[in-house]
Amino acid sequence: MLRTRTPYIALLPVLAGVFIAADDQTVVVTVLPRIMLDLEVPFTQLDRASWTITGYLLGYVCAMPFIGRLSDILGRRSLYLWFMALFMAGSAVVALTPTLEWLIAARVFQAMAAGALVPISIAIVSDLFPAEKRGLPLGLVGASAEAGGVIGPLWGGIITRYLDWQWVFWINIPLGFVVLVGTLMLLTPSPVYRAKIDFVGGILVAAAIATLTLGLSRIDAADMLMVVYLAASGAAIALFVVWQRSAPEPLLPPAMFRSRIFGGANVTHLLIGGALIIGMVTIPLMANTVLDLTPLEGGLRLMRLTVAIPVGAVLGGLACQRLGYSVPTITGLGLAALGFFFMSGWGVDVADPGMTVHLLIAGLGFGLVIAPIALAATNSVREEHRGAAAGLITAMRMVGMTFGVAALTAWGTERFGTLVAGVQLPFHQSTSLFESQLVDAGLTLFSDFFLIAMCVSLVAIIPAALMVRGSDRDDE
Repeated sequence: MLRTRTPYIALLPVLAGVFIAADDQTVVVTVLPRIMLDLEVPFTQLDRASWTITGYLLGYVCAMPFIGRLSDILGRRSLYLWFMALFMAGSAVVALTPTLEWLIAARVFQAMAAGALVPISIAIVSDLFPAEKRGLPLGLVGASAEAGGVIGPLWGGIITRYLDWQWVFWINIPLGFVVLVGTLMLLTPSPVYRAKIDFVGGILVAAAIATLTLGLSRIDAADMLMVVYLAASGAAIALFVVWQRSAPEPLLPPAMFRSRIFGGANVTHLLIGGALIIGMVTIPLMANTVLDLTPLEGGLRLMRLTVAIPVGAVLGGLACQRLGYSVPTITGLGLAALGFFFMSGWGVDVADPGMTVHLLIAGLGFGLVIAPIALAATNSVREEHRGAAAGLITAMRMVGMTFGVAALTAWGTERFGTLVAGVQLPFHQSTSLFESQLVDAGLTLFSDFFLIAMCVSLVAIIPAALMVRGSDRDDE
């Protein structure tokens, strides 16, 4: 275990690095129009430009399981420093890129480094703090990641108001340098567990996640390319399972999956990712369509949910130190389900303070689950496998979000078509009646989305109930 008299002080540069990396996940949302203008990309090719966001998410999640395990073998502090430096280098390449294609490639590279910082940070917490005191620091890690995502769009808007869009990425270099210096000064070297690096397993799991994400992103088209991607993902998963059984030092040691706590935490996080993304997509989309609000107003509505997540993360960290893993997780899922239930009753007249209360309830619920789930996953495995456990548990939420988006796209399109099947075109009736029927269909659709998110949150309580401290002999 890392020895330091001030573990919370030592954690500060680690938290700052996580915040910066998460900020770049969403910062491009507000600067994308300026990027397209500067790189002479017409707005009719927005689908190509959107890969600056999708590519980042893809690189962010694909590296997590492999990097988590690598941190066990090579040392967490050393790897944190390396990937922070690579993130800075990737930021510089993004700022210097001359074409959209190079920009997307640089964003993927930057994201792989950024995604590595989260599981390494979770594993560093297990080095710095004893098992019974890891809840709050894990909550702070989660809060830093969520706060970075919340601030990103606002940060990008502020910078581009006064400077060129490239400064959104140039500024990562001095900030990253401060993180590097702080980490070197405050964090002592991590323990190293000698083992062979499973490069084959890392490639297979990254390929499985990447092709699954690419396949599900085309579900609205349902073309042959989607089938190829999904088939490739299935093949990669099958090969990964076979390889893990025969590999001398597997990427994800099979012993981890014998733990009920570990399995319950991963399934719970998968479902949470699905429920969370439904809310994050539906809330601004509802505001921009049936409520006829501006994109800014839709974003501000969503921010009322996301701003509560970091607060819930800290509270969840404190709670799991006293109540164990399952109680705060089940409480958080219950609050998220309650928030979605209230949202399912929204109409065109929804207003404050009720609307804000509903969003804050759901956001607080999603925040409460962050620390206990990370703690359950890392405490229920052997010390030399904590990096691998942190990488997998973090990736599971992102995979769940991918499934959630695919389900929204596929089911939502069909459902809306069913709802408007009987609506007559305006030359058979008044325009106002026609618009009223479309609004009613939209409200029904969004209500269904919120109810589905509520149900997913409630279903997640079942695996969360398995996260009972002491139910595994290897639980620390």
